[in-house]
Amino acid sequence: MRLLLVEDDHELREVLGRILVEAGYAVDAVADAEEAQAYLRAYEYGVAVFDWRLPGMDGVDLVAWSRKKGLRVPILMLTARDTTSDRIQGLDAGADDYLMKPFDNGELLARLRALLRRQDSHIEPVLRVGSLMLDPAAHEFRVGHDQIDVTPREYAIMELLLRRYPSVVSRSSIAQQAWPDEADAVGSNTIDVHIARLRAKLARADVRLATVRGVGYKLVEQ
Repeated sequence: MRLLLVEDDHELREVLGRILVEAGYAVDAVADAEEAQAYLRAYEYGVAVFDWRLPGMDGVDLVAWSRKKGLRVPILMLTARDTTSDRIQGLDAGADDYLMKPFDNGELLARLRALLRRQDSHIEPVLRVGSLMLDPAAHEFRVGHDQIDVTPREYAIMELLLRRYPSVVSRSSIAQQAWPDEADAVGSNTIDVHIARLRAKLARADVRLATVRGVGYKLVEQ
């Protein structure tokens, strides 16, 4: 899952970026609204985190701009502003949730999972194809009853394949969702290496990871 983090405090941006990457997100971390706008034009994000106080355009105006552009990405606002009127302003601008600074990292991740579940409320929260099961809330991936140990990037690839099943997922889509710099993945054998590792981990499943030459990959029930 690709996530956009907009935070002007360098140290906090670095810390949050590490936490989110460890949680399995492919993170684009930027320092101001202008750069965020460029990323929002270029990529499709599963969720976004905006700080309220930003140089130039502030976070609330960035939320309003995103909604005016028709972007439906769930947005979590981070802020030290704690008055009711501030919360109303952020939510009325189009933010989906609001988290006060300082905050617990576990609560941040839980709120992001809740936003993703809310966005995909029309989809079964637990993703299943054959004997494969991926639980975004618990961050677990299983084959049958066995929990499979996967890296954050492997998890991101499997989540994308399961959400798009039975469609083919292009290499560029996989790169965008699992790597911060998708060009590095598309232009090398990095994706192929991760796919090979996943195939080995799916050896006992009744679903195989098939290559569609010249396009990408898809899951096929056997």
